[in-house]
Amino acid sequence: MGTVHAKSEHNDLGEVGGGLFEFEEPIEMEEEPIPKPTIQLGGVRARVDRVHVDGLNRTKDDIIRSTVDELFHATDFEDVILRAHKVRRALDAMGCFRDIGVYIDVSSGPGATPEGLEVTFQVRELSRVVGGVNTTVSENEGNLVLGVKMPNVLGRGEKLQAEYSMGYRSSSNFSIAATKPYPHKPLTPVLSASVYQQNHEYPWSGYRLLDRGLLLDLAFRTSPATKHNLQWEGLVRDTSVLSKTTSFAVRENSGPQMKSVIRHVLSVDHRDEPIFPTRGTLVQFTSEVAGLGGGVAHLKTELNAQANVALTESVVVQVTGALGVLHDMFGTALPDRLFLGGATTLRGFGQRGVGPHQDGQAQGGQMYWASGLHVYTPLPFQPAKNGLGSLFRSHLFLNAGCLTDNEEKSKLEALSQARVSCGAGVALRLGRAARLELSYCVPLRARAADRLAPGLQLGVGAHFL
Repeated sequence: MGTVHAKSEHNDLGEVGGGLFEFEEPIEMEEEPIPKPTIQLGGVRARVDRVHVDGLNRTKDDIIRSTVDELFHATDFEDVILRAHKVRRALDAMGCFRDIGVYIDVSSGPGATPEGLEVTFQVRELSRVVGGVNTTVSENEGNLVLGVKMPNVLGRGEKLQAEYSMGYRSSSNFSIAATKPYPHKPLTPVLSASVYQQNHEYPWSGYRLLDRGLLLDLAFRTSPATKHNLQWEGLVRDTSVLSKTTSFAVRENSGPQMKSVIRHVLSVDHRDEPIFPTRGTLVQFTSEVAGLGGGVAHLKTELNAQANVALTESVVVQVTGALGVLHDMFGTALPDRLFLGGATTLRGFGQRGVGPHQDGQAQGGQMYWASGLHVYTPLPFQPAKNGLGSLFRSHLFLNAGCLTDNEEKSKLEALSQARVSCGAGVALRLGRAARLELSYCVPLRARAADRLAPGLQLGVGAHFL
């Protein structure tokens, strides 16, 4: 078995000369028209004699040793390269370093073997305190987020983070979270705890919501594409009326409440890209049980699915679907009900515009289904591979869905009365986490209680139907 050397590096990192092989993470490049000679590395016998990790300061040696240990099991040169890439990704996933370089050289010095190699990882640790300003989206609302975090607090990937966000609808959030990863445990779990305060206004339903709570989350993976989140959330909720015109049904739900929730989120993502995927499927299943303490008790289940198929190199067909069921055991509050409609769900309808309304304000429902058929193409006369054109897509869509409540005489009959809309527009990718969509919508089928939004509709969100 080889040896691992961890060395502190306080100066700026530079290139290391004398190496026989050097590589970084692969990047996508256009195919070269000139064929390149290939070298078969699988038959070149090699072993790793030593591993050096230069640049460590706060990170503990034990977690580094357990991460790079698998390099010593390599049997040929190709295996060394593949395992070095895997170790580099594992080091990057720890959240302790900003730059990681990998260099491979022949082994020298005492204990060197004829087929031996030395692998050196040049790392640069994150600063003790990191601040930033970014944006997020929630229910078709943009938020400015001011954050500060302390990465690698105890030397094994732990993180403390505080965030304050402000939205343009007078919403504001504040949270303090602590995260502890276990990268070498089975299923690579990540444990986090956060204390938060959220203040949101919902003018479509006529109420203001103030939540103060504690969220415990255990995230783990059972496969590279399958992620689980087990959560417990306890909160104190204060619902207040937004204006003098707020309906009586909303006023009945105003006042403070306590809520305790156990939640499981399962996500299976085989897509090649989260915002503008060209192939692959996504299935997300969320189930929660409320009532183990507090004055709210219900069972809620939601399913979201997406499938993408590339008809040509630049034309992608996407099929989406969603289903939600809420079973009220006692005291389900208005904010916990299901809503449908808006630029991110059922286009051509107002935000929360589908389903029961009272005095023009959405009351939500207890069951819904929704679906979408989409066609994405590049902008005309603008290639989608390079430059600004890669951020945009032309978009054709057909949406259908329905939402109903227990008060309906027949749920099955109500769910068969689908709302339908179609339209076209332009979608803009905002980083790798959200997108902006401007569409011209034409409602084709609606009910009298629905709030329509024909014409241009602007949506911002991380998830679209």
